[in-house]
Amino acid sequence: MTTPGDGGMRTAYPFDADPLVQPVDDRAVREFARRLRAEGRVASVFSSPQAIVGLVVGGIAVLIVGSSALSIFVGVFAALAQNGSGAFSLVAIVPVLFFAGVIALATVLTVRSLRGGSERWYRLDRFARANGMTYVPQFGSPGLPGMIFSQGRSRRSTDLVRGERPRFVEFANYRYVTGSGKNQTTHKWGYVAVKLDVPLPHIVLDATGNNGLFGSNLPLAFDRDQRFGLEGDFDRYFSLYCPAGYERDALYLFTPDIMARFIDNAAALDVEIVDDWLFLYAKRDFSTLDPATWAWLFSVVGALLDKLAQWARWRDERLADGTVHAAHAAAAASALPGSGPSAPAATAVPFSVPAAALRPPPGVAAPGRRLRRGVPWAAIIVFGVIGLFWLIGQTGFLGLFFR
Repeated sequence: MTTPGDGGMRTAYPFDADPLVQPVDDRAVREFARRLRAEGRVASVFSSPQAIVGLVVGGIAVLIVGSSALSIFVGVFAALAQNGSGAFSLVAIVPVLFFAGVIALATVLTVRSLRGGSERWYRLDRFARANGMTYVPQFGSPGLPGMIFSQGRSRRSTDLVRGERPRFVEFANYRYVTGSGKNQTTHKWGYVAVKLDVPLPHIVLDATGNNGLFGSNLPLAFDRDQRFGLEGDFDRYFSLYCPAGYERDALYLFTPDIMARFIDNAAALDVEIVDDWLFLYAKRDFSTLDPATWAWLFSVVGALLDKLAQWARWRDERLADGTVHAAHAAAAASALPGSGPSAPAATAVPFSVPAAALRPPPGVAAPGRRLRRGVPWAAIIVFGVIGLFWLIGQTGFLGLFFR
């Protein structure tokens, strides 16, 4: 199947969303969840401190509510036994029914929550299989080189859907925690990780359409001296950052046709190229049971995969000097007397090396491997102004002038 693309027809990658919405067999869901736990592919509810605390608090609440309901229930029947008043019994039994309803509702919600998680695993696994991919329920500290994977603590990817062809692609949700106590925050991301053919310079495309009040929504700020404008309308959709001195390389990688693909398909996403990975980020879950979300993600990745092959030809010319030197040394050594079984006693050292040997190897020189960090001045200024007004309000400084 094909879909219209730039300059003709573009291949559409397989997409079958039926497993996300079709009815499922409850017995199969329970068996699948049991197998996941037996294989250690999902954590026990007792492996998380937060879950343990939640279970303890919930158990205490149930005990309190249950004991209260039991006491009232006993009191009602004691009163009925003494005076036999029907009106009194109807009024007194209301609290009993209320507490019993609370316990029943809590039980139903707990069971539905546990079943919902199992059904989610089951559906996503079937969806992955239907599309020639594999499913991993959770993976702690994935260790990928993207910017979001080095932040905070309690890092975890969940609901990973992975494909191997035509190149490795991973769709997943990601969480990490910053702060502590009342200031603790859980950061939620969705990401797509695409394996590239060769390492490339560190390049970030900060989508302008998802920026917030304080500017970029990315977890890191980059030195603005590294911002590089591209031709056409590209700058309306993305702020591109590349290492100093790699502007020409950015132009090589982001040709007009590739820029058009990013604008048409990924303008709502932040993009990071680092080492031999391409990452797409958004502050929302990607791996869901929503067919529309998966259709969008598959279309984005399919549009980009058609163009990523041309990036495999990129080489960092800054590595050329070492390559030329090594090639000349190897050629010279091969021509020295005794270097081969039939080498003549005196052979001129050749200084003509094949062009292929002079081409730099895949890799990125040190200056291009990572962008320089910057300071989020906009957020600092806004929070500074807010803090100043708070301090003025607390000290009553303005009252000195308005007495």
